[in-house]
Amino acid sequence: QVQLVESGGGLVQAGGSLRLSCAASGLTSSITTMGWFRQAPGKERGYVAAIDWGGASTHYADSVKGRFTISRDSAKNTVYLQMKNLKPEDAAVYYCAAGLRPLITFLTYEYDYWGQGTQVTVSS
Repeated sequence: QVQLVESGGGLVQAGGSLRLSCAASGLTSSITTMGWFRQAPGKERGYVAAIDWGGASTHYADSVKGRFTISRDSAKNTVYLQMKNLKPEDAAVYYCAAGLRPLITFLTYEYDYWGQGTQVTVSS
């Protein structure tokens, strides 16, 4: 089992920045991929970014490229999502997810464990 705990959400003005954290515990040696997803009210959960557990490869949704950066601290078993130039449309509950297959993917069903989510609110 893997446990994921997100933190770092909050209220920010448009154009501002936030850094989300996702701390993994449990059988972290089984993790191959970590992803960030988000879900706004009335919308499906959508892909944001992913990173392989080794931290060598990253991938981003087109909507966040150039503004968001995913990274990993191996010593802390923590994955980060640095978000800059936030827009009102970025407001959502952000979830981190862990996958056990060596595959960086935007598909939610490829991820095996999910955190509880952290709210990001962007005021215009």
